[in-house]
Amino acid sequence: PFGAKLIDGYIWGRGTVDDKPLVAGGLMTLLLLKRSGMSLDRDVIFVAEADEEGGGGRAAGATHGIAYLVEHNWPDMDAEYGLTEGGGFHSVGGKVVYQKVQLAEKVRKGMILVSRGTAGHGSMPREDNAIVHLSAAVAKIAQWQPPMLLNDVTRAYFERLSLISAPADAERYKGLFDASKTAAIQSYFRKNDIEANSVLRTTISPSMIQGGFKSSVIPSEAIATLDIRAAPGEDMQKFKAEMIRIIDDPEVRIEPGVQEPSSPASSMGTEMFRTLESVSKQIYPGTVTLPWMSTGGSDMLSLRIKGMECYGIGPEVPKEDLVTHAIHSDNERIKQDGLYEFIRYEFEVVAKMARK
Repeated sequence: PFGAKLIDGYIWGRGTVDDKPLVAGGLMTLLLLKRSGMSLDRDVIFVAEADEEGGGGRAAGATHGIAYLVEHNWPDMDAEYGLTEGGGFHSVGGKVVYQKVQLAEKVRKGMILVSRGTAGHGSMPREDNAIVHLSAAVAKIAQWQPPMLLNDVTRAYFERLSLISAPADAERYKGLFDASKTAAIQSYFRKNDIEANSVLRTTISPSMIQGGFKSSVIPSEAIATLDIRAAPGEDMQKFKAEMIRIIDDPEVRIEPGVQEPSSPASSMGTEMFRTLESVSKQIYPGTVTLPWMSTGGSDMLSLRIKGMECYGIGPEVPKEDLVTHAIHSDNERIKQDGLYEFIRYEFEVVAKMARK
């Protein structure tokens, strides 16, 4: 998993998509700036740290992670702009079609379902079986489709995407804003495009269930962990109240799980965003840059809270790899030339922004 095996033009290994290319790109950009002897009119700061998968440094007693660095080393890393993971170039049939630049992200507002009942012998079923009540609650929540909640970033994303998509897809993206069509289109995305579905709303994924320790014993407690990714602007108190209404079972209560602070979106009207667009066209002629809200989290959360304008970028990911070799999978891979082009892209962006 950590070997970075080069096979037939692809680099294979854990993190080859998420997100070692950003470490390589940042480090090589710094080295290339130094080697070139280029005169700069602004500081270029390279920060490498344990990423948000380990909690982002927000846990009590943490001694690493972006939140820890922000708290203890902010003067060393305070900058006008930040570049890291979250976006990337998307190709179809070997041709890069568009670039996503992450301007916003959903945040974790996790919840835990807890059901308690009377423990007993498995040979005598009980109506207050904690597992039964919990299972029913999980099924109801999993079937619920929270309402669409668009923001400036996601609205611009689908509007721009409709201009470069195949006719059938373009009609769907445009139809999201048509009251007479949107329900059917959202239903289509739920079944056929889970990423688009997630971008459109706050989502809930049951991710862990705990209950029982022996087949002959009815447990007194069962717990389900829900991975809730909140869209910007979601009222979580109202959201929880709706969950309680849908579950409709006083034997199941909702407790808070992993909670993250929300952050403001970055702007499309900056010199950095315009530079990301122009360099994209320089390296991949004809590409379109799309503002993007990622469904997962990034370290930009802590930086945006401090007021830094941050932009998520990344290397080329072929459309055919999005499912079979996706992030967090056991067989991640990246095109070798895609990595080299990304390093060239990041260097050109930073050089244009920082050169005298």
